[in-house]
Amino acid sequence: MNFCSHCGAPVRFAIPADDDRPRYLCDNCGTIHYQNPRIVAGSLPILKDQVLLCRRAIAPRKGCWTLPAGFMENGETTPEAAIRETREEACAEIEIGGLYTMVDLPHINQVYMIYLARLRDDLTPAFAAGPESLEVALFYEEEIPWSELAFSTITKTLENYFRDRARLEDEVRDVHRLAHYALHTDVIRRW
Repeated sequence: MNFCSHCGAPVRFAIPADDDRPRYLCDNCGTIHYQNPRIVAGSLPILKDQVLLCRRAIAPRKGCWTLPAGFMENGETTPEAAIRETREEACAEIEIGGLYTMVDLPHINQVYMIYLARLRDDLTPAFAAGPESLEVALFYEEEIPWSELAFSTITKTLENYFRDRARLEDEVRDVHRLAHYALHTDVIRRW
């Protein structure tokens, strides 16, 4: 940042009085420009025993697979952002469940929040590549292109989901009930 967004004067990078970290300061109007982490909200869409993944059409990691997720917009909740991102990237409608993973990435100033979701399967589930996706597909666990996943947060989320699902199968036998059960638990996976 070179100039103040309030008055246009040059800014300097220094620690303000009564603070503990450097910020961009405007000596002309006195504005302190705080920069905060960005929230990435997304979904882990489930249809029976498959998950929906998108192949990225944009950088970073163009051509790699990911869950539908993106930056939260002002004026929306994280579940609303997850639903919107799924609609934008996978042209899919979901029933949002609980928060499943939350990952802090301080080295890039991001927080990932991934919600469990169920693909709406009224008749045949509809999904297609949106403008940020090259293709969208459903995968069984053994079909997931693990070496082609875009981000470690997505790999970890999927690994945890399949590990959790396998552990729950003893208690909840059929997959439809498992998806319903998973959507209504308050367990958040963190690492």
